Amino acid sequence: MSPGALFRLVFVVVLVAFLAVPQAFAPVFAPFASNGAPAIYTQSGLLTLTLSHLAMVAVATMAATVVSVGLAILVTRPAGREFLPLSRSIANIGQTFPPVAVLALAVPIFGFGPIPTLIALFLYGLLPIFENTLTGLTTIPPSVQEAARGVGMTALQRLIGVELPLALPLILAGIRLTAVISLGTATIGSTVAARTLGEVIIAGLISNNTAFVLQGGLIVAALAFFIHEGFATLETALARRTRGALLI
Repeated sequence: MSPGALFRLVFVVVLVAFLAVPQAFAPVFAPFASNGAPAIYTQSGLLTLTLSHLAMVAVATMAATVVSVGLAILVTRPAGREFLPLSRSIANIGQTFPPVAVLALAVPIFGFGPIPTLIALFLYGLLPIFENTLTGLTTIPPSVQEAARGVGMTALQRLIGVELPLALPLILAGIRLTAVISLGTATIGSTVAARTLGEVIIAGLISNNTAFVLQGGLIVAALAFFIHEGFATLETALARRTRGALLI
């Protein structure tokens, strides 16, 4: 086992152990706790908050992926090329309005809870996936396209069997970026009563308890690291397979 793989394995074991039995790590965080304050956050289970946080990010990222990939496919077809400026404007909405502004606009309409946070994450995640998918679909070698036409593949068959598989590494890179950004951004959802790890961080800030802030921040950072590494590994494998297919 390589040192990098061993490090990741140890990292996973420590994270799982901390989420399962956080009180066992109290001596580690005790030096950062305020005088007399608890070292471990116990108002809600850290494992429960982590799963809720991940679920929110997953739902928002999947929704952003469906919409972004769909828009990119539309504007790369002959009949949809005129919609490229409009599609770019839609994908840019999340970058135009920061998540805090989206929350402020969504709460009066949808009330407190997870929905405003999901909307903010969804909008913020559109652009990276859209632009990467667009790049992937528009940079396929013309010779590959011609070969697909030469064997009698229809436009739909070329899209499903050739274009999307070749663009998949770039699409995954966009999804990876969206997921990692969403993991950090989701913490602000706790300001509108969404169940995220931001609850731990906010509790620490309010009570001036650095131990709580560290716990929430470290869990989010660890999750972002694992998701980044997982997607990066998958992208590398797919890119290698794609290069091999093009050489055949």
